[in-house]
Amino acid sequence: MSLVIGAFTMGLILALLSLGMLISFRMIRFTDITVDGSITLGASLSAVLIVQGWSPWLAALASLLAGSAAGAVTGLLHARFKIQEILSGILVMTALYSVNLRIMGRSNIPLLDVETVSSGAERILGGLGSGASRVNLFGWPVPLGDLAVFGSSAAICLLIGLLLYRFLLTHYGTALRAAGGNPQMVRAQGVNNQTMVVVSLALANGLVALSGSLLAQYQGFADVQMGIGMMVWGLASIIIGEALVGRAGIGLTITGVVLGTILFRLLIAIALRWGLNPNDLKLVTAFFVFAALVAPGWFRSLGRKVTGGLRHA
Repeated sequence: MSLVIGAFTMGLILALLSLGMLISFRMIRFTDITVDGSITLGASLSAVLIVQGWSPWLAALASLLAGSAAGAVTGLLHARFKIQEILSGILVMTALYSVNLRIMGRSNIPLLDVETVSSGAERILGGLGSGASRVNLFGWPVPLGDLAVFGSSAAICLLIGLLLYRFLLTHYGTALRAAGGNPQMVRAQGVNNQTMVVVSLALANGLVALSGSLLAQYQGFADVQMGIGMMVWGLASIIIGEALVGRAGIGLTITGVVLGTILFRLLIAIALRWGLNPNDLKLVTAFFVFAALVAPGWFRSLGRKVTGGLRHA
């Protein structure tokens, strides 16, 4: 049960990363590599602020704002200076590596015996359980701390998902989505397409940095290397989510991305439990992404062959 709770918790935290990438990769169709740097930015800034005595909630908010600033810089490099999408992201991601080292002062900051966003929920659960360190969940003893982190992550993910859903249904959110699908039409309607790109990347990387802040608080440390490969995680989660819900409205798309992230994390956790060498984790991740990319096409092709065979019969 601890494996499942841990996988769900990690999936919910990384769902914020996937939702950010949903905006950049799918809605405005911008290949944003800033993600690998902005998630570390959120983690490093939160770790430093929490160690200095800041509230973990204020630290998470500061991380969100810092990530938004990083995303806006990427957007401005592309919109104002006409630098290619990928190169803009590479420039900011590379710069963020040094920025993150400057923020932390070293390559790793442990978060031991400090307040996190789940500390309040843990105290409430401890009070309800009369001080017991474990609770019985469907017949399995689950540590109180794990349950508190899971509940806090679920509440934050639900809140962010609802806010994002409401925002994307507003006139501004609709224009933002249209900016990626049909930029000529958007410009014809008097909307500045380049501004939409900057705003979208700021929003996307803000969510990514918030995910990094929660990830550092959950793992108990921030490391300057923790962002490597995170873009692939988000991309895989989006693809799996789309395979789960298909072509759907905004609400189902957001739900699918969250479910896809949880499922992807669960698959990784099961692979590790079965004895996967952690050194092979990136290789297995790449395999899952490959499977998620080609499997829907294979199933559609197989379905057409079966349907065609039945008609001929």
